[in-house]
Amino acid sequence: MRLSVLLRTSAMLALAVAVPTVAAPAAKTAYGDFGVDLTARDPAVKPGDDFWAYANGGWDKKTEIPADKASTGAFVLLRDASEANVRTILDDMAANPAKYGATGQQVGDFYATWMDTAGIEAKGTAPLKPYLAKIAAVQDRAGLQTVFASVGYATPVEIGVMPGLDDPTRYTAITEQGGLGMPRDNYLLTGEKYDAFRKAYRAYIEQMLTLAGIDGASAKADAIFALETAMAKDQWSPAQSRDIAALNDPEDIAGLTRKAPEFDWALMLRTAGLENSPKVLMMQNTALTAMGKIFAATPVATWKDYLAFHFVSDHANYLPKAFDDARFAFYNHTLSGVPTQRERWRRGVALTNDALGEAVGQLYVARFYPPAAEAQMNELIENLRGAYQTRIEKAAWMDAPTRQAALAKLAAFEPRIGHPGKYIDYSSFKVVRGDLLGNAMRSGEFEHQLELSRFPKPVDRTLWEMTPQTVNAYYNPLMNQITFPAAILQPPFFDPNADAAVNYGAIGAVIGHEMGHGFDDQGAGFGPTGKFENWWTPTAKTQFETRTAALAGQYDAYEPVPGTHIQGKLTLGENIGDLGGIEAAYAAYQRYQAKHGKAKVIDGLTGDQRFFLAFAQAWRGKTRPDAQRQALLTDPHSPVYFRANGVVRNVDAWYAAFDVKPGNKLYLPPAERVHIW
Repeated sequence: MRLSVLLRTSAMLALAVAVPTVAAPAAKTAYGDFGVDLTARDPAVKPGDDFWAYANGGWDKKTEIPADKASTGAFVLLRDASEANVRTILDDMAANPAKYGATGQQVGDFYATWMDTAGIEAKGTAPLKPYLAKIAAVQDRAGLQTVFASVGYATPVEIGVMPGLDDPTRYTAITEQGGLGMPRDNYLLTGEKYDAFRKAYRAYIEQMLTLAGIDGASAKADAIFALETAMAKDQWSPAQSRDIAALNDPEDIAGLTRKAPEFDWALMLRTAGLENSPKVLMMQNTALTAMGKIFAATPVATWKDYLAFHFVSDHANYLPKAFDDARFAFYNHTLSGVPTQRERWRRGVALTNDALGEAVGQLYVARFYPPAAEAQMNELIENLRGAYQTRIEKAAWMDAPTRQAALAKLAAFEPRIGHPGKYIDYSSFKVVRGDLLGNAMRSGEFEHQLELSRFPKPVDRTLWEMTPQTVNAYYNPLMNQITFPAAILQPPFFDPNADAAVNYGAIGAVIGHEMGHGFDDQGAGFGPTGKFENWWTPTAKTQFETRTAALAGQYDAYEPVPGTHIQGKLTLGENIGDLGGIEAAYAAYQRYQAKHGKAKVIDGLTGDQRFFLAFAQAWRGKTRPDAQRQALLTDPHSPVYFRANGVVRNVDAWYAAFDVKPGNKLYLPPAERVHIW
């Protein structure tokens, strides 16, 4: 039961870099002569009209999204490469588990069981029986709540553990809304497309119940769909759920009972092993109040059908092919437009990473991680820290007390690169070769017990939220840490031979993005130690909110899919990160040139032009329209096209680099450009 509403600040794409020379390097780069793929450009497009297309239009015209994917691009290719590397480890472990010791046996058995499709088909629905029997045995609402609080079952009230907002050195129990089978807005939005999604989801519910051999599937599907629709109407939107102050409602049992008396909170917390938590952080409190009323008004039998459906659906990929195919058909094909299921080995890699990720990661680091990258990344990060410091010191809109507090937070940033200093011990996780569903359930229970074992102790700042083989990065506001796993420190993004301008424009902007999360609309509410606290004067806060509102307004106007706009408030944190990241990276690049000398012109491109081209090519990608539509409802990241175009039009240096003038489509008058950090 790992909840991450406060950790949804990770970059959708993260890159890595080496510290290069000023001039074009002698060694061969992976992309072009100096790190930018000039053949990917569309020279017919004016940079000031569509900078993303200018940088990526040639690539866009000749690139098709693979049939098994919702999107493609630089990030997807790097993820594919990481998966292929992990596969070499897993294949060997599955074939020769004893060679790797006890943990190797666990990993090999887990992966081999996933790959044994004949064995899965032979077992049929038998693995479901003990779990569905647990649901069937429920007689009353107390029984329902016991299942709600058990690992592996759906619930309208998620219960979990995280560091406290008021004291991030100690863990606290938390509860938040949950239990929907689709993104909330799919239940609520009007229009033919959403009508089709709702019809398909109701049919999917019936299909899953039927496959599981549950009688009366049609009527039960109607009731389950009606229940979830009622829940969706009272739940907070993704944008609302970004309001940390509104989420910060610590309650004792009496307080929880006052706000949602229909739930037996003591029972659920005891079932989850968290009865000793003096406070429970009640996130989305009004939604939980509403969930209590819905819980009381809905028959026990309907809740049991709801639990049975979700158990089957949530674990369909561990069941015979008919279940797996049905889940893919709805979630991937209908909602996201993906024509073909991913290769089984790739899905097996992902599932093994989820279950035993740090065990796999330890071997991944030993085989594929270049240790020299740490020193190179550290140097670039310090240049960025210096650039942020200068920009904060010169931010005229900040007053002295707020500026001093911001500088203290910047100084306390903790960058983490490559891999954890210590890895998770999986020895208590029982993996049974041939028991796929059982392994999945025991994995969830292992993770839960791991959290419970940590709960009474001080928060462990050495823990990682991502494995070393993950192609991504994140900022944790509760720890004031930025983390870059090993898997991003490789081609096509980690190139020790690339030009400095290219690396600062690509990874520099992304590192700057992650650092910028400490000062976005969410991160700005956390102090240097990660405590949720106000370090702003009222005047500075007003100035900050005026600037962020202007940025949100810009993105509200963008319409990536006909009829569906970007939500400026939902994506505000990521957009602030993108804007602050590129401006800080550009300043860091100037610091680099001050030390090493002014960049030469290469292939007719100045250093500044190479910087911005690299930035735009880092966001090279394309997404299926249906997948994009779903992302616009829930994803705090803007589409990649706007992560380039929406950002550069606010950056003065970009105008100078490409001679962008009034009349160009991306041109914004200086007074309308947003500058925050």
